[in-house]
Amino acid sequence: MLAVSSLALPALRSAYRVQQASLRLPLTWTRALLGPLVGDRAADPEAIAALQREYAKLLEADLANVERGAYPASLLFQMPVRNYATRLPWLLLDLPRTFRRFRERDYQDLPDDVDRKRFPAYFRRTFHWQTDGYLSRRSAELYDVGVELLFLGCADVMRRQVIPPMTRFARSHRARPLRLLDVGCGTGRVLSQLATALPEQQYFGVDLSPFYLESARKTLRNVPEVTLVADNAEHLPFRDGYFDCASSVFLFHELPRRARRCAVNEMLRVLKPGGVLVIEDSAQYAEARDLTFFLESFPSQMHEPFYRDYLRDDLGALLADAGFERVHVERAWLSKVVSARKPA
Repeated sequence: MLAVSSLALPALRSAYRVQQASLRLPLTWTRALLGPLVGDRAADPEAIAALQREYAKLLEADLANVERGAYPASLLFQMPVRNYATRLPWLLLDLPRTFRRFRERDYQDLPDDVDRKRFPAYFRRTFHWQTDGYLSRRSAELYDVGVELLFLGCADVMRRQVIPPMTRFARSHRARPLRLLDVGCGTGRVLSQLATALPEQQYFGVDLSPFYLESARKTLRNVPEVTLVADNAEHLPFRDGYFDCASSVFLFHELPRRARRCAVNEMLRVLKPGGVLVIEDSAQYAEARDLTFFLESFPSQMHEPFYRDYLRDDLGALLADAGFERVHVERAWLSKVVSARKPA
């Protein structure tokens, strides 16, 4: 993959920033209208300044990753805006049901036709107060546009910050196709971006929701070598040392403490010696005390029963305690990226 020509950089930067502003402004207005319904509190000026500062750093990191060749410029402009625009009205029409669950704290409002015994208790709930939790096709169809609304058009920007550590690893292992596993792959957005940045690799995804995997198959229909499996991160259905790289994005804050440790131990088990693990999830107290207002507001508005414990359960320390080495942590606006190696 070649870095973008320096002649193209000014135009690239301008187009990217125009795109992000055009996404951020209408989504900010929409969130402002919805704020009173979920009890938004006004943040103090220092908290707002910290949020804006980290937002600017995220956009700059995204551009810098392209400039150094970590992933292609096309990923900066890959959001399926037309697709999301057609789904946004359905999401807004569903909000009365969402707000009812929020008011009544009804986190068990799940479809009657789902065999709940197939899923662990912590998964059988309406995360984010969203209709059907993760257990319907409708939920899967609306999930990505809902997350982009929540993160003001930066969900995919944050997700692709897992790519640079994998790009560096792939460049040092050119002799063969790599096996890359995404744990909690959801609708396939991370795998799609990885496959664009690192073509000709073998991709695998695991998720508990068969409905989200159905959506992922559509997202990944043009990826030639991809295998998707409905299973639990606590018991990965792969043999020891099978994968070169593993990732997990926005999964760990929705797991109880014991399940987090089981998932990390399983990813350590299925990685080859010297393999790389990259986890991205919400920022935590360990590195983002300046964002405390926003981090602590999140679980009060959204149904996230394990989030407060997650904030104190530092991911970097978790990986080191599990046996990973060369643990590295980077901030990514409201998220963090933790990369590590399995000892050789």
